[in-house]
Amino acid sequence: MLHSGKGKYPEDGTDSVAESAEIRAVVEVPVHLADGSWHTAKMVTFHGLGDAQEHIALAFEPIATVPLVRLHSECLTGDVFGSARCDCGPQLAESLQLLAAEGGILLYLRQEGRGIGLYNKLDAYRLQDEGLDTFAANRKLNFPDDLRDYGAAAQILRALGRPRIRLHTNNPDKAAQLSSHGIVIDEAVPTGIFQNSRNAKYLHAKAVHGGHTIELVEELI
Repeated sequence: MLHSGKGKYPEDGTDSVAESAEIRAVVEVPVHLADGSWHTAKMVTFHGLGDAQEHIALAFEPIATVPLVRLHSECLTGDVFGSARCDCGPQLAESLQLLAAEGGILLYLRQEGRGIGLYNKLDAYRLQDEGLDTFAANRKLNFPDDLRDYGAAAQILRALGRPRIRLHTNNPDKAAQLSSHGIVIDEAVPTGIFQNSRNAKYLHAKAVHGGHTIELVEELI
């Protein structure tokens, strides 16, 4: 069951998000998963998110007191069109399958291209085709390695009344940022490794330069 969180973040110097968010609407939507099954998700929208983006939560019941949560950054190329240049599509499919089976919450965050946007991400792809890795390509375009800020995700979790979670991720920055915003991470549950011949260099860069906990099959790099 969803719970509406009331009140502000703790004033302990750890949280940079000044205002709380509120639930705007909850809509039940049938979701078609990768295994062909259908499950009902509650899609939740919000007022008052600090970055003013249209992030949503997908909640699959039953939701535990300390729920499993996946923060998934939007990736049009991978999530929708099945691009093999990244692992985003398979990670999303895996998370939806797990959350539907166990119960939990997926936050779908509008942070295309680690925050640089779709057009810039495609520009970065062109630079990767010339030999740069995904982080070097961002820097060539005068962007930081990763622009994503998970403050809004922390706002969403508090609005849902879930300040304590298990986090489904291989990215330690997600846990670190959520913790800095007052969210308690009881456990990091790793995602699968979805390596292929087209995304091996991308995953290598995420592991080496991004600190992601990814075990690679070296011969594919």
